[in-house]
Amino acid sequence: MRQPVTRRLQAALATLALAAAAGGIVLTAPEASAAAGSATGYATQNGGTTGGAGGQTVRATTGTAIHAALCGRAAAGTPIVIEVEGTINHGNTSKVSGSSCNTADGVIELKQISNVTIVGVGGGAVFDQIGIHIRESSNIIIQNVTVKNVKKSGSPTSNGGDAIGMESGVRNVWVDHTTLEASGGESEGYDGLFDMKADTRYVTLSYSILRNSGRGGLVGSSESDVSNGFVTYHHNLYENIDSRAPLLRGGVGHMFNNHYVRINSSGINSRAGARAKVENNYFEDSKDVLGTFYTDAVGYWQADGNTLDNVTWSSPGEDNNPAGPAMESTTTVSIPYAYSADAAGCVPDVVSRTAGAGKGLKVSDGNCTVQPPTEPTPGPTDPTPGPTDPTPGPTDPTPPGGTNLSIGAGSDGSSKASGTSFGHLRDGDLTTYWSPAGSTGHASIKWDSATAVSSVVIREAAGSAGTIGAWRLRDADAGTVLASGDGAGTISFPRTTLRKITFEIVGSTGSPRIAEFETYAD
Repeated sequence: MRQPVTRRLQAALATLALAAAAGGIVLTAPEASAAAGSATGYATQNGGTTGGAGGQTVRATTGTAIHAALCGRAAAGTPIVIEVEGTINHGNTSKVSGSSCNTADGVIELKQISNVTIVGVGGGAVFDQIGIHIRESSNIIIQNVTVKNVKKSGSPTSNGGDAIGMESGVRNVWVDHTTLEASGGESEGYDGLFDMKADTRYVTLSYSILRNSGRGGLVGSSESDVSNGFVTYHHNLYENIDSRAPLLRGGVGHMFNNHYVRINSSGINSRAGARAKVENNYFEDSKDVLGTFYTDAVGYWQADGNTLDNVTWSSPGEDNNPAGPAMESTTTVSIPYAYSADAAGCVPDVVSRTAGAGKGLKVSDGNCTVQPPTEPTPGPTDPTPGPTDPTPGPTDPTPPGGTNLSIGAGSDGSSKASGTSFGHLRDGDLTTYWSPAGSTGHASIKWDSATAVSSVVIREAAGSAGTIGAWRLRDADAGTVLASGDGAGTISFPRTTLRKITFEIVGSTGSPRIAEFETYAD
């Protein structure tokens, strides 16, 4: 039987209290907002990015304490704001276990979780040789922190050499007022400063500094990894970067009001069908700041209002297609959100006064004037385009009318527990079931052709009723959230035509067991 909310909250606070006793973590009162200001760009889409708004606020001074705060929540989707002060390093960052987290030694692991804010406070937060890894997670805010000298080779190593890395179904991340830096390139043991791959979407990087690295960042790890995209980069400083500022493979990127200084080999690299909107940026003392480089898999761009100050260009070749000094557009890109772009001429001044950690979270008003951050607009704690708090259905629901479309369909998902099968989700037999390898995971129903669906029934196996906690239902084709809630049952949503629908378990009180994942058209 599922614990009442009050009991679950008491249990979470008790866990955090134990972590506090171990040192490095301090409980503070809940706060109404998770971070100063609010996102602009693609992080505002797909329901928005609010991080831990409305949740418990915890102060952490070690990496282990950050993990303890994540693990002390009632569920993997329980909102939390983690205020960080001091230096986080290998010596104070260890794995912590719990049903609401999946952490590891030597890296800040945000895995299979949602609704989290990490914000630097007080004298500042420095992640020294420790990377931040976001995997299978959503609605994450990282603000006002420095991440430096994260290595993939040498000693010590962390996060594959990425300062901040995202992969595997990540949605809605806002990284703001951060300083991301290395001390060289791949030969010195470093990789990317800001990397996204394996189906990562709806991300904004704003008012940040990326410097002294061989690689600024990528979207897509190979020419076939093109399911990523919808990323906004604005009011950032790219300084002394060799390449990937950023590298886009597939998807859409929007770069506006960035200051690029000493881009040494290539800058915005649009490849493999990617489309970049590049506007009102200031490029200075740099080479090949826009184009398709090191591949014959071309990408495209729309360039408007940019300033070129001492920029040089290489000659076109089979694997080299620089935009050239005219920066002529090769496509048009429609942007779905509202934004105000400063004139390119004032970008160096505005960015110098706003970008990076420790700048007071100052922002531009779009008219070349710097101002304090605005208060965030209240929003849902779990970004969804549909109802933000759907009423959970009964654990043994009466199915909607019509035919169960899952019978005869296909199914797949994340790692499954031993002895279970994805086929058990759609066999009409309540005595068989699928179970994830851990306390969280996801399973999908898929069809060979587009199919209209308007409701889902999740039936838990006998003996496990009430185990499933927080969940999200996604249109796997578009990556959008159709609904979210707590507990198994009937889920209704606007009729949607798709080929694959995914049920994500982001929190549970034990080992989830789904006997049937039923789908209906009405």
